[in-house]
Amino acid sequence: MTRQAITTHILDLVTGKPAAGVVVQLFESEKQLASGLTDSDGRVVNWSDAFELRSSTYKLVFSVGSYFLKQGMEPFYEDIAIAFRASEDENHYHVPLLLSHYGYSTYRGS
Repeated sequence: MTRQAITTHILDLVTGKPAAGVVVQLFESEKQLASGLTDSDGRVVNWSDAFELRSSTYKLVFSVGSYFLKQGMEPFYEDIAIAFRASEDENHYHVPLLLSHYGYSTYRGS
């Protein structure tokens, strides 16, 4: 199995569990490259389309509004966008999202 160039996962900090069923879109500059759905472990295992990592700006857009509605909460955030720079000299970027109803954080994972 080939390691994907960009991976992500979401952890719901309120429940302490992975956030399943969240649509995630991946963009390079303003062009959508792929999309995915978080699994029961909160990870996007398979992107809808293959892509090659280049030195560029990428953006992950997490559609969390429907996730909050399923949790019985009125969403404050509809979408969360995380933009980052990548270099083709690196072979992998992991960008997790730590999520709560009124806040979020992210970091470069491994």
